[in-house]
Amino acid sequence: MIFGTKDTGPVADAVKRHWVDTRLPAWARPYARLARWERPIGWWLLLWPCWWSAALAAVAAASDGNLVWQWAGPNPWHLLLFLLGAVAMRGAGCTYNDLVDEGIDAKVERTRSRPIPAGQVSRNQAKVFLVVQALVGLAVLLQFNAFTVVLGIASLLPVAIYPFMKRVTNWPQFFLGLAFSWGALMGWAAVFGSLSWAPVALYLGGIAWTIGYDTIYAHQDKEDDAVVGVKSTARLFGIFTKPAMFLLYALATALFGLAAALADAGPAAFAGIAIGALHLLWQAIVLDVDDPDECLRLFRSNTTYGWIVFAGFVLDAVILAL
Repeated sequence: MIFGTKDTGPVADAVKRHWVDTRLPAWARPYARLARWERPIGWWLLLWPCWWSAALAAVAAASDGNLVWQWAGPNPWHLLLFLLGAVAMRGAGCTYNDLVDEGIDAKVERTRSRPIPAGQVSRNQAKVFLVVQALVGLAVLLQFNAFTVVLGIASLLPVAIYPFMKRVTNWPQFFLGLAFSWGALMGWAAVFGSLSWAPVALYLGGIAWTIGYDTIYAHQDKEDDAVVGVKSTARLFGIFTKPAMFLLYALATALFGLAAALADAGPAAFAGIAIGALHLLWQAIVLDVDDPDECLRLFRSNTTYGWIVFAGFVLDAVILAL
C-alpha cells in the first residue's frame, strides 16, 4: 500500500531540518526523499539549461525584432512549465536511479540511508511513485508544440541508460550531462518549433558544465566507489581533478559564448557568461577533493552560477528589444 512506508530518518547528505523532514506526514516523507525534494539542487541543475535556452531564444527573437511574447524576456508560461517538469522528472529520474542502484547504494556510506536500501519504501511502492511522477512530467510536456513533445520523449534514452554507465565506463558524468543538459534544446524548441546551432552549442556547453560539477560531487564517494567498483570521473581524474575542472569549465564557458554569438546576443549576455566564468574559476581554485563537505558546498553553488547566466540572457533580451 502507498501509505505503508517506514520513516527511518533523513538521508545522510540531505539539507538539515528541511520541510520534508519536519512538516510532511510521516508516510509521505520516504516518497519525498525518493524524489530528492529535500535536495533542491538537483532540479535546479536540470532546470537551468531549460531556462537558459528559453531566455536565449528570447534573445534571438529580440535581435530579429520579432518578439515571441508580450514582453522581451522568455515566456513566463514556458518557465513555469519547465520548473514543474524539472521537479517531476528529476524526481522520477532519482526514483529510477535508486531502483537500479539499490545494491550499490546499500554499500556506500552516503547513500545507504536512501529510502529503498533503508527499507523506508518497497520496490513496488517506488515503481508506482515513479509512474506517477512520469505522468506529471508527461502532462507538462504535452503543453508544448509537437516538435518539443517529440524532443522531450527522446530525452528518455539518455535518462534510461545513465544509471548503468557507472558500471561500464569512467565517464558516467558525460552520460549524466547528456540527460541533464537536454533542456538546452527544449527551451529553444518550445519557442521556434525547431532547433538551430545556438541551442546545440548551449547543449554541448551544458554537458561540459555537468561533467565538471558532478565530478566535484563524485569526490564525496570516491573511496566507497573504489571498494564496490563504481567508476567516475572523480576516480579517473584523481589528483588531476583541479586541472580537469579548469579545462571543463573553460570549455563550457567557450561553448556558452558561442551559443550567445550564434543567437546574435548583445553585451549583457556575454557579461553574464563572463561573470559566471569567474564563479566557475572560484570553484576550481578553492576545490579540495579530500574535503567532502567542501565538495558538496561547491556543487550546490552551481545554483548561483545558473542565476548569473540566466540573468544575463534575460537582461540582454530586454535591452535588444528596446
